[in-house]
Amino acid sequence: MREDMNLRLHIRLLFGPGPQGGKAQQLGTPLSDQEYRQFFRSLRTARRASTACILRALYGCQNPLVRRLDEYENHGVIPEGTPFFPDFCTFAFYRCTRKKYFIKVSSLAVS
Repeated sequence: MREDMNLRLHIRLLFGPGPQGGKAQQLGTPLSDQEYRQFFRSLRTARRASTACILRALYGCQNPLVRRLDEYENHGVIPEGTPFFPDFCTFAFYRCTRKKYFIKVSSLAVS
């Protein structure tokens, strides 16, 4: 009984309350759109970076989705201090193979 309560608490903390005021849907039914959004929002940054790396490896640098990822991540600029790479996608692929994931940080104006 106690393990069941702990499991429910962990699920609620991870995924938030279910639809209809916090009531869970019937077991075995598909997640609602809202539940899917909450589920994928809760995935960790490294997991998302790993997924982007898999897409990059599968589809290559010329794929439109991969190009959009490159445009989003650091606006396609290779940060200083990296070895020479012909483009951002190649640099990102290098990071993927080394499992060097970075969290995007927005810059703030300092006065």
